Amino acid sequence: MSGINLKVKIGSLELKNPVLLASGTVGYGNEISQFTDLSKIGGIVTKSISLKPRKGNPPQRIVETHGGMLNAIGLANVGVEEFINSKIPFLKEVNSTVICNIAASSVEEYVECTRILTEEDAIKAFEINVSCPNVKDGGLEFGHNPSAVGTITGRVRGATNKPVIIKLSPNVSRISDFAKIVKSEGADAVSAINTLVGTAFNIWTKKPKIKNITGGLSGPAIKPVALAKVLEISRNVDIPIIGIGGIMNWQDAVEFMIAGAAAVELGTVNFVNPNAGIEIINGLTEYCEKINIKEIKEIIASYQL
Repeated sequence: MSGINLKVKIGSLELKNPVLLASGTVGYGNEISQFTDLSKIGGIVTKSISLKPRKGNPPQRIVETHGGMLNAIGLANVGVEEFINSKIPFLKEVNSTVICNIAASSVEEYVECTRILTEEDAIKAFEINVSCPNVKDGGLEFGHNPSAVGTITGRVRGATNKPVIIKLSPNVSRISDFAKIVKSEGADAVSAINTLVGTAFNIWTKKPKIKNITGGLSGPAIKPVALAKVLEISRNVDIPIIGIGGIMNWQDAVEFMIAGAAAVELGTVNFVNPNAGIEIINGLTEYCEKINIKEIKEIIASYQL
């Protein structure tokens, strides 16, 4: 047995290791469970949950790109009631930290979802997806409006005693400004980054490959951008960060931790290699042994500029 301590803390939330599976890439956990041992993973972030079921966008809604993929799923999900009845029972048995991702089209819906799901013991924290359209404001994304992000954070914070993590959009000029706002409103942590906006065309039909025209770009292509955003937050705001964006192996995970992330989420790689989480955990252990440290938290924000 290795003597390396992989435990990290995200505010008051302690994880057995810093590797999480990102929202929307492993369904509700049971979909990937036959391909990997979820009990060894630091945490599972559920597919986004909204108050009522959502069908999402019409297909085509996933397109492979160079170094990644575009998706415009449209937050399709089963809704809170079905999530509690049919998905929570499995998650209770996983022996991994469950973080529930919440999506909504109004501030009130964020609050109500959080309030209802706070009663579920299996859920240990909430990741709030603010990259959602505000139906009361002409469909503009909450995540682009500092005031709206602050309001959501404060209202959600008041609806639960569990850790609140705000998932920030990279499609803004200064992501650290948003991190400052959510910290001031009581958020325990931020996750960064959500997907970049992208599109792709079929050169023969001259039509977008995605029915929605644009989608969220993820995968290795966005890693340098994600790293820079994590570093920006780390240098300007004293708040725990979960790094997301193009992490494919343990070396990528280490880079994010050096840049300031206390933990990382794996997304697109789960479609390529469902066992990537376990491989990255093993790689992190070996890395700590090679550089002669006993606790992985020592590398968090260890950048030399």
